[in-house]
Amino acid sequence: MKSEHEHNEMCSMGYSLGIGDTVPEDLSFEAFQNEETRIVSFKNFRGKWTVVFFYPADFSFVCPTELGELADMYGEFTKEGAEILSFSTDTVFVHKAWHDTSEMIKKIKYPMGADPSHEVSELFGVLIAEEGLARRGTFIVNPEGVIMSAEVNDNSIGRCATETLRKLKAAKYVSKNPGNVCPASWEEGEATLKKGLDLVGKI
Repeated sequence: MKSEHEHNEMCSMGYSLGIGDTVPEDLSFEAFQNEETRIVSFKNFRGKWTVVFFYPADFSFVCPTELGELADMYGEFTKEGAEILSFSTDTVFVHKAWHDTSEMIKKIKYPMGADPSHEVSELFGVLIAEEGLARRGTFIVNPEGVIMSAEVNDNSIGRCATETLRKLKAAKYVSKNPGNVCPASWEEGEATLKKGLDLVGKI
């Protein structure tokens, strides 16, 4: 676990988190959820799988389609023991205003993180500094806080919640079954592969 001092040093040096890195649990932020705002940290998400979902801005075009799709599938993620945590560089007050006015966003039950300081976006390596906006980044974090999957898109390309759920299930499977790997387009219940020299050249 990195200390607050180490975390601040990482940000000042321009370091960003990647696969296998642990998200600092003392990294705190404000979140809007269930008509309330509160200060939380990544420590609050330890012990469960977390999908950290960055998007550019509230009151935009592609973003509500992505967040609304996640809202529609939220029950499927929670059944997997996972939480969704969305982030933009807007404040919690903008999140509330958007929630109050958009029919798509009103469906959201998961926490909407606010990152007006850009600290979280910068640490995850998705900040577009000259615009003050985040790229479309999706990170699947295991219960110990380790990043298992990372996807970053140009802001003109929307994501697929079904694919994010598939990756979550794959990450859970390989975590529970060391030595196994999931082949292309693997779906829950399908055969996996066991790493070994006996497979080399036979697939």
